[in-house]
Amino acid sequence: MSLSRNPDRQAAVVGIGQTEFSKASGRSELQLAAECIRSAMADAGIAPAEIDGMVTFSLDNNDEIGLGRCLGIENLNFSSRVPNGGLGSVGTLAHAAAVIESGLCEVVVIWRAMNERSQYRFGQPMVNQAIAPGGGTGFMEWCAPFGAQTPASWIALGAQRYMSTYGVDNEDFGRIAVSQRQYAATNPAAWFHGKPMRLADHQQSRWVAPPVLRLLDCCQESDGGVALVLTRLSRARHLRQPPVRVLAATQSMPFDTEVATNFYHGDLARMVEGEATARRLYALTGLGPQHMQAAMLYDAFTPLVMMQLEAFGFCGPGEGRDFVRDGHLGPGGRLPVNTHGGLLSEAYIHGVNSMAEGVRQVRGSAANPVPGVEHVLLSSCFAGAILGRDQN
Repeated sequence: MSLSRNPDRQAAVVGIGQTEFSKASGRSELQLAAECIRSAMADAGIAPAEIDGMVTFSLDNNDEIGLGRCLGIENLNFSSRVPNGGLGSVGTLAHAAAVIESGLCEVVVIWRAMNERSQYRFGQPMVNQAIAPGGGTGFMEWCAPFGAQTPASWIALGAQRYMSTYGVDNEDFGRIAVSQRQYAATNPAAWFHGKPMRLADHQQSRWVAPPVLRLLDCCQESDGGVALVLTRLSRARHLRQPPVRVLAATQSMPFDTEVATNFYHGDLARMVEGEATARRLYALTGLGPQHMQAAMLYDAFTPLVMMQLEAFGFCGPGEGRDFVRDGHLGPGGRLPVNTHGGLLSEAYIHGVNSMAEGVRQVRGSAANPVPGVEHVLLSSCFAGAILGRDQN
């Protein structure tokens, strides 16, 4: 089932593009954005003048007008930005699909470009940074004065409740990092290509937020850009690449949720935003967790992966530890997760690189292809989507 009443207008991803992933790009974020978008357009066989919609993050430093001038985009019918940082990243897909299926736009580009290692560092304390309102960042004025000044500290607070509720320890999280590094080791685009990791390596890495997060539980800080191009399915079938259908895409921002926390929810051992996203996706498509052959789950920190597995119904509450321990996330597992290496081991481009990997898995062009892919789940906790093959 599509979100669209007109099947011909169902949204499909027709192009993906990215720069190299590095720790020092040596160029501006504007250039990175232009490069990845041009790459995605070339992949799709679409000219810049055909783009009439643009979607990115509230945190992206590039200006749509300036970027459109660089690319040769002649007229925009729509532009939007999603909040919640990387945790809202799949929301860009929901925005793009909605305007295509409504008829407002014909071709929409999603991008994220950042010099997040060489120019600024999200992993560092944010007390001296100016945070613009409107992105769900109001909680910072309440937590930063008390020492919760980094994303690692915000996630660790909630994850510690999850650990104590279900008897999870840091070694359990380490198995997620090891599994994803295994994929990265065979992905030429990954920063950790050719560098597998043992659980002992994870356990020997330094503490960042004890007893929850070690260094190797935390995503990278990366420079780079990634873009996706979408259009309606009826047009997509005549373009260069096999279309990847957006079967459904949605966002969930429950009451009293902030950009990276749910400190005020009744049960911190549950990811209620993920549960709401899952209910909506499965209701819209008639699909369920049993229909997914792979999943790209937001992995800024390893506990988020385990909690998403439970929120999306791949296992029950508190069963994520055993699901991971049984090897289901790795190659040949029941649910291969983050087959590019994820944000932990490929690169941290705010989750858009994971969206691109979902497209590659459906196309069959991934570095680590999963056999027989029909559906791929994308989740960034506060937003989710289901991608599917074109059945035509």
